[in-house]
Amino acid sequence: MNKHCLRGFVAIFVFLSFGLTVKSQTDVYAITGAKIVTVSGATIEQGTVVIRDGLIESVGAAVKVPADAKVFDGKGLTVYPGLIDTNTELGIQKVPPRPAGQPGAGNQPQSNSNYSEWLRPEQTAVTSLKAGDAQFENQRNNGFTTALTVEDSGIFQGQSAVINLAGDSVSSMIVRSPFAQHVSFRTERGNFPASLMGTFAALRQMFLDAKRLGDIKKLYADNPRGMKRPESDRSLEALIPIVNGQGLIVFNVDTEREIIRALDLSKEFNLKAVIAGAQESYKVVDRLKAANVPVLLSLNLPKRTLPESKEAEPESLETLRLRAEAPKNAALLKQAGIRFAFQSGGIKNLKEFFENAGQATKNGLAAVDAIRAMTLTSAEILGVSDQLGSIEKGKIANLIVTRGDLLADDRKITHVFVDGKWFEQEEKKPAAGGDADGSGKISQVGGTWTITIEPPGQTIPATITLNQQGSSLTGTLASSMFGSTPISNGKATASGFSFSATVNVGGTNLDVVFDATVTGNRVEGTVDTPQGPAVFSGTKNP
Repeated sequence: MNKHCLRGFVAIFVFLSFGLTVKSQTDVYAITGAKIVTVSGATIEQGTVVIRDGLIESVGAAVKVPADAKVFDGKGLTVYPGLIDTNTELGIQKVPPRPAGQPGAGNQPQSNSNYSEWLRPEQTAVTSLKAGDAQFENQRNNGFTTALTVEDSGIFQGQSAVINLAGDSVSSMIVRSPFAQHVSFRTERGNFPASLMGTFAALRQMFLDAKRLGDIKKLYADNPRGMKRPESDRSLEALIPIVNGQGLIVFNVDTEREIIRALDLSKEFNLKAVIAGAQESYKVVDRLKAANVPVLLSLNLPKRTLPESKEAEPESLETLRLRAEAPKNAALLKQAGIRFAFQSGGIKNLKEFFENAGQATKNGLAAVDAIRAMTLTSAEILGVSDQLGSIEKGKIANLIVTRGDLLADDRKITHVFVDGKWFEQEEKKPAAGGDADGSGKISQVGGTWTITIEPPGQTIPATITLNQQGSSLTGTLASSMFGSTPISNGKATASGFSFSATVNVGGTNLDVVFDATVTGNRVEGTVDTPQGPAVFSGTKNP
């Protein structure tokens, strides 16, 4: 072989090798023979979805499977768009306060703002985001692939971002930033505003000041000669697009009075508003309809609380009404023609999200509308429906695959795709002996766990002491509310532990069941009680 032929051979070999290397790094998947709930159009009873380079390449009943695709047999499975949680703190890295007197004391760096840290609309979620797939594992395991995130502190919470729940870098996670300015009607203990009236006064004054500063800046930009240069204030400058109607503002409000206050402020300053939370929206459907504002409806529904004592005051009629009427909110909003999307509302165990979505369907909301509120309507309100929310060619490949209907109690999520990246979900299967999921692994959970049980409106400190032998657990559950009681039916699993106990609260014996998930030295889970479920979380003592 002469030199020219050899060089040509080497060149071809290098080219082919390079091509194969590139192709091997490209994620191409095909889900075949599955039921496909497109949301934006008709459901395909048996079809194929092809994913390439993070996008949906094709979808339909007669789609050809590419030769380079990893194929998943979708027989008996259903493909949905990835779910969107429309109000969270996901991915936000908490910055510990600096000691008083140091530069940048508190959570914020030094700024040219003239306002307290609770009144800082210039804050942005992206500056506090941290990257990494592991932090979102729980959400992905429950079918969530996208979230609206913003720091949950202060009156002005700052500017939110729409993020995908996977990514090796912050830039790869961001779908839209900023989305909106967020406001909560809070008070600042010991400082202004220390009352709700003070909060409303501060908001009104800042909106007025921002409007005035915007007008002055425009005049100065048009002709600065002979005019005093306007002072710079980052907080007011962040509000100028809001008061000029160019940006959205999300009011996090639950009660009838708060919702009305938010709508009145929006009308007074001609703000483009979104209402979030809205537990008492059933009281003000007409007002919401007249204002033509979308709603990010919380599925963190009010629940019956554990009684503190036998002599405890009965729940008020208003509390009973709220618990009865809140599950009807979604159907009422739909009937009124008000756009709404679902949000988890701070639910710690996402099992409740689906249970409460089921409550909404039992109270008049069609299942198809419930799924739309988790997907396409969420994307529409967040301004990303051209990228997310439905299964269509060219959209981001955020998909979930389930065995069983998404709203069914026995659903199992088998596959999750975020930006086309595949996250496999291991299906749990009963096993003879060993742990409950059949993996053969058992968590080592023996020791003492300090936890906080959180029925709505309460916090109950408690201690769990576990003695472990194989997968069997014995021990005690203790709290100042109900004393110490032995546990029964204790079992360690691959993901955590479970047990039963009987506690005496105010002279009444209550049978409770704990179901816990353990990650490192952290634990979280649910407590099933005769009065309804509660959540708990905590840490293992050293």
